[in-house]
Amino acid sequence: MNDRTRHFLQLDDLSPEELSALLERALRLKAGEERAERALDGRSLGMIFRKSSTRTRVSFEVGIFQLGGHGLFLSDRELQLGRGESLADTARVLSTYLDALMIRTFLQAEVEEFARNASIPVINGLTDSLHPCQLLADLLTVREEFGPGFEGLRVAWIGDGNNVANSWLNAARLLGFELRLATPEGYGPDPEVLARAVREGAVSVSRDPREAVDGAHVVNTDTWISMGQEAEEEDRSAAFAPFQVTSELMDAARPEAIFLHCLPAYRGKEVSAEVIDGSRSRVLREAENRLHAQKALLLQLMG
Repeated sequence: MNDRTRHFLQLDDLSPEELSALLERALRLKAGEERAERALDGRSLGMIFRKSSTRTRVSFEVGIFQLGGHGLFLSDRELQLGRGESLADTARVLSTYLDALMIRTFLQAEVEEFARNASIPVINGLTDSLHPCQLLADLLTVREEFGPGFEGLRVAWIGDGNNVANSWLNAARLLGFELRLATPEGYGPDPEVLARAVREGAVSVSRDPREAVDGAHVVNTDTWISMGQEAEEEDRSAAFAPFQVTSELMDAARPEAIFLHCLPAYRGKEVSAEVIDGSRSRVLREAENRLHAQKALLLQLMG
């Protein structure tokens, strides 16, 4: 974060109090208890996509529109980034046109480079390392289900230690709930993110999905093969096969446990159809909550 501008590159850019307040505002916006149709009247949000998207693009574009602003979709084909213009120059120029910038890309370093050179808020829409906007929606879904306060909750993450898992580690440290991860050997979360979470929070990692899910309020998973990992499909499918979330695995969680998945989902791989389409699944509400959580974020950064 520079001296002039507030960015959202990871959950740690919010204090626990700010994160809780943002979730409460998202609930008010969703319920219609706070009216903000013209709050960002005349403001523009640039959205750079170096990775394709369904939920990130639509939720941000609709969200800024519902707040009275305008969303501008940008890809490498529309920007000189595709011809080698520097990230720094692009950030400085776009700062003269826009009021905020959201970036969905590969490297966390790219988002951080944009933020160092931008004079407008920069939002991490996804990198290979972190997905903080997804966590806002996930936490909002958990908040709706189990009420205010995250202390005493147990969350299980099953499968790949990817960008969403890393962001769950940050969330556990900030909000004080217990997080149990079960990942195959060689597919754990970022070691630095994990080490800090273990030092400062109730976090554990195992190779046993049933151990992780035991007594959990929330069971999480994600695709085994993220964008850019297609060449690893055979090896990954073999390594992750014992980590599918099935009805039998869900039975080890608490009776009131819910299932979350950030989507897209592949039934019969990381999760059975019976679970993701069943009564304990909250994936559609979770997807909808991208809109409400990001509206609250836009108001906090741009309002």
